[in-house]
Amino acid sequence: MRFRNKRYIGLLVALVFVLSLVAGCGGGGGTDKEAAKEIKMGTILPLSGSAAPLGKIGQEARDMAIEEINAAGGIKSMDGAKLKMVYSDSKGDPATGVTEAEKLITQEEVVLLTGCYQSGVAMPSTEVAERYQIPYFVDVPSEDKITERGFKYIFRLAEKTSWRNKAQTEFITEMSKKYNTPIKTVGLIYENTAWGQGAVTAWEKYLPAAGLQIVMKEPYPANSSDLTPVVLKAKQLNPDIIMMVSYVSDAALLTKTFAEQKVTPKAFIGTSGGFADPTYYNLAGDACENFFDISTWEPDVNRPTSKETNEKFKQKYGYAMNAEAVKAYVGMYVIADTLERAASTEPEKLREAFAATDLKSGPAQMYAAETKFDETGQMVNAPIVICQYQKVNGKMERVTVYPQAEARPGSQIVWPYPGLK
Repeated sequence: MRFRNKRYIGLLVALVFVLSLVAGCGGGGGTDKEAAKEIKMGTILPLSGSAAPLGKIGQEARDMAIEEINAAGGIKSMDGAKLKMVYSDSKGDPATGVTEAEKLITQEEVVLLTGCYQSGVAMPSTEVAERYQIPYFVDVPSEDKITERGFKYIFRLAEKTSWRNKAQTEFITEMSKKYNTPIKTVGLIYENTAWGQGAVTAWEKYLPAAGLQIVMKEPYPANSSDLTPVVLKAKQLNPDIIMMVSYVSDAALLTKTFAEQKVTPKAFIGTSGGFADPTYYNLAGDACENFFDISTWEPDVNRPTSKETNEKFKQKYGYAMNAEAVKAYVGMYVIADTLERAASTEPEKLREAFAATDLKSGPAQMYAAETKFDETGQMVNAPIVICQYQKVNGKMERVTVYPQAEARPGSQIVWPYPGLK
């Protein structure tokens, strides 16, 4: 009896060994047509600190897209593998962003990274991904240098900051002619990180070329508690246009302080960021009326699936999407398309699939008619629009006013700035 038991045990061990060999021949470890049950990705966002509202809306947008993609069958080329996102909190701090990127790659073993709202966090965290040769899909940060360092594994959906600054300059020139309001001088106010500094570099190129003189360049520390000295300097120099790069607390503080000091240039023009934050109006109040901002998407633009997707988001989370949320949402569909074509989570195959992206249909069209990257990994045709805070039926709204093809039907630009009523 004991001998028979030993024989059965021996047969069982042999069977297990054979089965393990068969499983091994199935290919695991990042081969084509993987049978993984889930594909783990990592996102770095400011989930605490002053930029947390933008981190929150970005997380919600990604979650909604992932739910939709998984409900539609996941990544079919990998046996319906489902997307799973692991979120890390950068706290808006570059050093923390680096640490979190390291953790996501080495401990969570994510197959790719995405994020991360602030350019100042994106710059060093993308360096981490490049070092590990892990794809990093930058959906929101706009600092030009992110895709200008010769990196192979970095791809960006967002427009460059300099593209925004060029569009702002063109807008000023066109409004000056249209409304017969000569514009000669410009004041620049910006938070002193990579994002703000990058904007100034572009402004210094485009504004003088358009015949505009920069009479003020005033950096300030992000999350300042008092910007009165900056505002008083602007009041004293009295530039025709005041252009700003700010995150939300600073954007609101500047706006209210301009109102208190009765500063009235011909136009205030923001550069997205804090001026596009969903909490901006709540913080700034009616003082933001008639301020301009630059964007890539607004709820009133006429693009495929925009209205339906925004309505679904409002029903799910209680408020509308903004451009950053749209880029985060669309980014998940770009990633899903990449995974589908790669049929693998191997970094090199993902990199090749990202580089070959040419997406002309589906939910991504709410952002752009075509999603395609150049040799640097930069999206080649990110759209840009100008909006203005206006009262519509007594309620403050961001109204798309420029260019005409994307403007809200019946909208009228308020130019020059009339001051507070």
